Amino acid sequence: MTERDEDAGLDVSRRRLLAAAGLGAVVAGMVGETTPADAAPSSLAAIETPPVAGLHLQFGADAASEIVISWHSLQPIHRPRVLVGRMDGRLERAAEARTVSYTDAKSGQLVYAHHAKVGRLRANTAFLYAALHEGAAPRFGTVRTAPRGRAAFTFTSFGDQGTPTLGRRVDVPAGSALPAGTPNPLFVNDNLGSPAAAQTTLGVERVQPLFHLFNGDLCYANLAHDRVAAWWDFWENNTRSASRRPWMPSPGNHENELGNGPIGYRAYQTFFSVPEAAGQTETTRGLWYAFTAGSVRVVSIANDDVAYQDGGDSYVRGYSGGAQKAWLEAELKAARADRAIDWIVVCMHQVAISSALANGADLGIRQEWTPLFDKYGVDLVVCGHEHHYERSHPIRGGEANATLTPIPVATGLDAIDTTKGTVHMVIGGGGTSKPTNEVFYNPPRCRVIVAAGPPDAHTGRRPSVYVVEPAPWSAARNAAHAYGFAAFTVDPGTRAGGTTTIKVTYYDVVGVDGRLAAFETFTLKRPRRD
Repeated sequence: MTERDEDAGLDVSRRRLLAAAGLGAVVAGMVGETTPADAAPSSLAAIETPPVAGLHLQFGADAASEIVISWHSLQPIHRPRVLVGRMDGRLERAAEARTVSYTDAKSGQLVYAHHAKVGRLRANTAFLYAALHEGAAPRFGTVRTAPRGRAAFTFTSFGDQGTPTLGRRVDVPAGSALPAGTPNPLFVNDNLGSPAAAQTTLGVERVQPLFHLFNGDLCYANLAHDRVAAWWDFWENNTRSASRRPWMPSPGNHENELGNGPIGYRAYQTFFSVPEAAGQTETTRGLWYAFTAGSVRVVSIANDDVAYQDGGDSYVRGYSGGAQKAWLEAELKAARADRAIDWIVVCMHQVAISSALANGADLGIRQEWTPLFDKYGVDLVVCGHEHHYERSHPIRGGEANATLTPIPVATGLDAIDTTKGTVHMVIGGGGTSKPTNEVFYNPPRCRVIVAAGPPDAHTGRRPSVYVVEPAPWSAARNAAHAYGFAAFTVDPGTRAGGTTTIKVTYYDVVGVDGRLAAFETFTLKRPRRD
């Protein structure tokens, strides 16, 4: 079958899906039986209706049966809803979307997000869906639910992306002149993005994972002249992937936007609808959560709650009052006791390990999180914050010193038994314009943030207090290339009590079309829990 045949078949399925939902007029418009697609809108109301923008997916708590389909607008819309059907267009479910909103404190702009949760879907099945609201053309996508029980699949991960767009006009002072050949007016990217932010998205699509883990610092909107526009650009870039597979995030320090909610995360909380979690309030909803895909339990946590570094728009360390830590311990304990769960993967932003002269590792994470990772045998931690790629040997416990230096329990590079220790991966090459792969310590050392100093009288920021120490845990790092992501292919094994593996490949993204070059491949292994 040719690509054109496949496109034609998918178009027929779309029409069938709409027809099955009783949307005959929309179907007629799709096939040109009424007003041509390029004709002028028939009314002012049509002109004023926003399109379905920023289409993206999230899993529910049971990734095998629940998905959330989301989009957003800058004005109220009527009857936001989704249709979900088989790939041949047979209608399975219709669901109304729930609308939430926030007002950006900097611009005063009211932003709406529309989330339609669809449940009771068949596991490990591909679905066609349409998102629509009154007066707007439907937007279509496809999604596959996770397998239930032990099965093979692939997921990917990166952090620290930004946008590939030029979002701010440079005001040239009176009497000054731009250098010859400079565009006038001149626009710049003011939220740490770069062209690589577009290339990494296309790279993910080459792999076509079941889902993507986004390890914080999504679009750096807190730095942007127009924060709402930065989010808009982020979704316009990433809907190419996020409308086909869930992008499951963890919040980073740059999701903390001054004035947007009591602790700054209201934009993040509005754009995403993630599984509910115990211990959350209206202030902390959506900041930590978990879901299961096959035999993998993914746990996403919010590190600004424990990190010492003052990295966001406001200093919020300790904001959950211990509620997140209590939830995390209960979650990890339950996951490790569950015989259906082989792998525990933690997604977070700030790091416990880093050998670059950049942000540094954070003692708060070593004090609060890593003892829990050790106690309950977390297999893998993926994070961002440092804008490079690096991984640790499996680590377990910390030295009896002020920085709790992680202790490597093995030094083999190719096959790693995660029952012995947790592998940490820094995957911060999503696209930011400030990579840190050129500032590695040689030989490897680690700069650890051990405290935050008193607020500066002029900036109000708390300076980090550092200790530099050896890095015996350092296993691999990529000094030659800044941008890329990791792919994880789960092999459940063939028999109860046998070995299950995850093949890990870190890819450099080396082309504008998302071309990939493998930097390294290694394997995680452990006994199945059945």
